[in-house]
Amino acid sequence: MDETWDGVQRLRGWLDESPGQAAAGDVRVLRVLKIGEEFGEAAQALTGVLGANPRKGESHTWQDVEKELSDVIVTAMVALSTITSDAPKALDARVQQLVDRVLPSS
Repeated sequence: MDETWDGVQRLRGWLDESPGQAAAGDVRVLRVLKIGEEFGEAAQALTGVLGANPRKGESHTWQDVEKELSDVIVTAMVALSTITSDAPKALDARVQQLVDRVLPSS
């Protein structure tokens, strides 16, 4: 997972250095909102796999859904690393809380 977080940090650094960045507070908001955009693309791909849009038919594959879901995850990781100095620790703690909630230890 270290390699993944290293990649996320590189992407975040690239975004941070991109010209035309909003004010610091706005960057946090915009990066969280970007998750919604990526989710929309995942939903569109899923609709395409299911052929649920009669006008378009089966326009996507499960590999398209996989790619779009990965984009959602990466975008969320970038947003998380933007709002906290230790994103891996925050994510690990939350996953553990969720696991403990549904799989209580004996």
